[in-house]
Amino acid sequence: MPHPAATADPLIAAVNAGVEIYDLARTLRIGMPQSPNHPPYWHALPRRHGDMVRSDGGSAANDMISMGTHVGTHIDALAHVSQDGRLADGTDAREASVGGRFDRLGAHTIEPMVRPGVLLDVATALGSPQGLDGGYEITPANLEFTAEVQGTPIEAGDVVLIRSGWGRHFDDHATYVGTETGVPGVSEDGAVWLADHRPHAVGADTIAFERLKPGAGHGLLPAHRVLLVERGIYIIETMVLDDLAAAGVHRFTFVLSPLKLYGATGSPVRPLAVVSRG
Repeated sequence: MPHPAATADPLIAAVNAGVEIYDLARTLRIGMPQSPNHPPYWHALPRRHGDMVRSDGGSAANDMISMGTHVGTHIDALAHVSQDGRLADGTDAREASVGGRFDRLGAHTIEPMVRPGVLLDVATALGSPQGLDGGYEITPANLEFTAEVQGTPIEAGDVVLIRSGWGRHFDDHATYVGTETGVPGVSEDGAVWLADHRPHAVGADTIAFERLKPGAGHGLLPAHRVLLVERGIYIIETMVLDDLAAAGVHRFTFVLSPLKLYGATGSPVRPLAVVSRG
């Protein structure tokens, strides 16, 4: 006989009815592609099995990792970017970092997310399901067209994910980073279009969310300014979106919980898209 809570709680009832969970995070591994602006991921075993054996024959291994907080699938805190010396709340950016941490807008202030999610599969909507070209600029017209074709209007508070198809290059470090080839992504005007729909957060399958021009590197990031500084909207980068797109899933429940890294400018995350099988 089912536990009474299983029938009384609609969330538990939905889980019991069956859900599909899509993992939207990249596996953290040594040598994975990353922005040259951030420290790389490193993993080591300071103790291996057999280094110390207990009297009963048992043995344990342990690990240590080092990494930048903007490596792999991660979320940008509002402290990550400033403009003209000011952060999103208007505070002086240099003064806010005194002490080596951001007390007000650090990663520890990002609340866990359980929100409506929308996938804008721009690549498929524009007739390039395998992926857009390097340096392609995703415009407001592209975003609006994709939302209309999919029948997925954006509501305030949604988490909006942009699929460019560039994720297929993840195992090709140079191409994914896009210093020479450029990377497709949302333009400055596209960021304004998204912000005007008042999402809680946005994300993409690329290394910097926004468009990177061929040969330009990561020097100018105007969409970050619009979203983080001017509108207070979180950015999630280096996501896995191909499985979600292949299944034709454009609406889902989005789940994400950052690490509570006090004062940090970002956090590694493992976002999930939860879809009812019904």
